[in-house]
Amino acid sequence: MSETSPRLFIVSPHFDDAVFSCGALLAAHPDAAVCTVFAASPEHEMHTEWDQKSGFASAHQAVHARTLEDNLALEVLDAIPLRMPFRGSQYMDSPSISKLAAVLEETIYRTTANTLLMPLGLHHDDHVLVFEACCEILPRLSHLTWFAYEDAIHRRTPGVVQARLADLAQRGIVATPAYPSVGHTIDLPRRTQLKREAVNAYASQLRAFGAGNYDDVFATEHYWQLSVGRRRKK
Repeated sequence: MSETSPRLFIVSPHFDDAVFSCGALLAAHPDAAVCTVFAASPEHEMHTEWDQKSGFASAHQAVHARTLEDNLALEVLDAIPLRMPFRGSQYMDSPSISKLAAVLEETIYRTTANTLLMPLGLHHDDHVLVFEACCEILPRLSHLTWFAYEDAIHRRTPGVVQARLADLAQRGIVATPAYPSVGHTIDLPRRTQLKREAVNAYASQLRAFGAGNYDDVFATEHYWQLSVGRRRKK
């Protein structure tokens, strides 16, 4: 990995979300920063249904193994991993929106990023929480270029993308279909190949989703450029 400071900063709720949703874009942006929000183990050992489906005997084992998977995937894409000290909803210790927003904003300030990507926050409680925190930060960091990415797999739920776009408009955030500029001359077939290699690094999560239930991660990535407009009156 080169030592160039990252300019692209992607907020990823879980270890796999940035790669599943933005892997082809990441392949075109060596040294992008991927900030995983829910990267911490629970304080006490516990067992969850999702971790069991992923092939793990305990939460601590799951987080350790998923961190290694993420390291491998991001190495394929030459991305820089950043991890936040929060736990996902399955571990019953989610942060407040304001606390998450404060730590995330501080993390962004410590980088040289000028383009930020956040999830649309579709369907999954953890994704929604990250979306809310990003919406709190966006007006304060409106000098940066913001995009929202459609959360792979979750975007397949009928109506969720349309509902989120309407919600953004209600908040006074304008969402325009757009693709972030490609900062590296890697052709699309090569970017697609690199994404597939990176996705395959998350073996435990592919196991949990089950064959045929994660094909959407290989579909076309969709992005929306965000700007602060005028809040709509109800």
